[in-house]
Amino acid sequence: MNRILIVDDEAEVRQLIRLHLEQAEMNVFEAVSGRHAITQLGEHTFDMIILDLMMDDGNGFEVLHYLKEQHLQPLVIALSARREVEDKIAILGLGADDYVTKPFSPIELVARVQAHLRRHAPLHQTNTIRLNKLVLEVDNAVLLYHEKKQRLTIIECQLLQLFMRNADRVLTKREIYEHIWQHEHYDDNNLSVFISRLRKILEQITGSQHIRSIRGIGYQFSGDGF
Repeated sequence: MNRILIVDDEAEVRQLIRLHLEQAEMNVFEAVSGRHAITQLGEHTFDMIILDLMMDDGNGFEVLHYLKEQHLQPLVIALSARREVEDKIAILGLGADDYVTKPFSPIELVARVQAHLRRHAPLHQTNTIRLNKLVLEVDNAVLLYHEKKQRLTIIECQLLQLFMRNADRVLTKREIYEHIWQHEHYDDNNLSVFISRLRKILEQITGSQHIRSIRGIGYQFSGDGF
C-alpha cells in the first residue's frame, strides 16, 4: 500500500483528498504546515507528497528545498492557486513532479497520483516493506534491522506487515482479526499471544517493543526510532 503525505493548512482540503485517496486504497498521512511536514519526513518515508505551496507556517517551497538538501526522492504533486506558466516552470524546476492548480477535482488528483505511482514502480517489484531501517521481506518471512536478521512465522509476518503498512495508526482488534484471520469475531487471548511474541522479537532485534496497547480499542505500532 502506497504511503501518501498530504501537506495543507486547510483541514477541509486535507479531508477531501484523504477521503478519495483512501477509497483508492492508499495509506494516507497529514501535515498541517511545511514545518510539520519536514518533521514527518525526518521520521518516516513516503512514496508521494501532495504539497500545498502557500502556507503560513513553513510553506511548500521550504519542503522542496528540504527534500533536495536531504537527497530524499518521494514523488511530489504541488498544489497552488498560481496559474502562470512561469510559476509552474519554477516549481517543477525545484523538484516537483506535477502541478495542480486550485480549485481542483479530487478525482483528477487521484488519477494523477495513481499514474505517477504506476510509472515509477519498479519493473520487478519485490514484496518488501521498509520503515526507515526496518525491513520486512514478506515472501521470505524475514525481518531485517541493520545487521540483524530474524525469521518469523506466517502469522507474525502478517501481523508485522499490517502494522508497518499502518505505522502510527491505531488498529482495532476487530480490524486486525479481519485482516489476519479473515473474520471479525476475534479471540482476545489468541491475539494477545501473537502481539506478545511480536513485541519480544522487535525488542530483541531493535531494542524496543514498538507496539502500544490502546486500552479498550486495540494496538498502535510506533514508527519512531528505526
